[in-house]
Amino acid sequence: SFGAGPHWLRRACHKRYCFVRAASRPCAIPSPMCMVARMTPPVTKTVLMLGATGTAGQATLAALLNAGHRVICLIRPRSAIPKGFDLAEFRVCDITDPKSLRQDGLRGDVFDAVVSCLASRSGLPADAWAIDHDVHQTVLSIAKDTGIAQMVLLSAICVQKPKLEFQKAKLAFEQALTSSGLTYSIVRPTAFFKSLSGQFERVKQGKPFLVFGDGQLTACKPISDRDLGQFIARCLVEPELQNRVLPIGGPGPALSARDQGTTLFAALNMPPKFRHVPVAVLDAIIAILRVGGTFYRPWRDKAQLAQIGRYYGTESMLVWDEKTGAYDPDATPETGCDTLAEHYADMAAGRASIDLGDHAVF
Repeated sequence: SFGAGPHWLRRACHKRYCFVRAASRPCAIPSPMCMVARMTPPVTKTVLMLGATGTAGQATLAALLNAGHRVICLIRPRSAIPKGFDLAEFRVCDITDPKSLRQDGLRGDVFDAVVSCLASRSGLPADAWAIDHDVHQTVLSIAKDTGIAQMVLLSAICVQKPKLEFQKAKLAFEQALTSSGLTYSIVRPTAFFKSLSGQFERVKQGKPFLVFGDGQLTACKPISDRDLGQFIARCLVEPELQNRVLPIGGPGPALSARDQGTTLFAALNMPPKFRHVPVAVLDAIIAILRVGGTFYRPWRDKAQLAQIGRYYGTESMLVWDEKTGAYDPDATPETGCDTLAEHYADMAAGRASIDLGDHAVF
């Protein structure tokens, strides 16, 4: 086993290169056969996993199982158990209740590590602090009490510039984890393919691709769930990925919003057609919703969601350089083999479909 599973192996053979590149340090692995000579006996662990039902969580679970780890997943009541994971064990518990976490979740078992892909669903302040911070804080406390020595956390690259409550909640727990004494890895991915697919149907119907400003306000290095999951799994066993905060993107280069639109039109074999939305329009909508929110609670939540949309529409998902006061694509590490162009092509051909849920950009 290569730890990342036979599908990764087939892709690596097909593409010849699987990139694992950080800024100014390209490192292309010529072929899987080169890896055979370097392989050491696999390290297997008993892993307690949170957030295994989401798309990134399922990809991470697959990578952990392919690597030979024993994985016990904690899921909330009424959550659907994902199919195809017969080797994993799923335990239903109230993740917000410390007693249920211990009794229904851990059940006195001994674990080597916690892997969390858990995140608040809406990003609204109450939900964010309850899930992104409080649940993780409880799990961290239980981990310390029960002798769990390691934790791998899926966070987000946007916490570099925390303007929103969910970012502050994530960052607060990151700080708690780094000072906990546990071996930790904090993974901060850039934009997911899923979050960049919200306009697929409207473009397919002949509508223009929407961009804020000139379409060059933001950029990211999109990463697939599969490549992200494999990277998270590596954090369990590779010392160089431990006790570090790890921003990570997919194989470059960085793509602007306009680049993403151009890529989507190419996948659909359609001429590019864009509609430019001034940021001021979104600011006006937020202002109206805020005023209405003082009288009507649902409008207050919509204002919060609009603020989240504005953030992602105006801030790049790349490493932020404090010295230059700018986002730096060259300093944003890369991993994996999957590209956004391939993802769009798969969607256009009907080989892939996604349930956008709360992840649609528009």
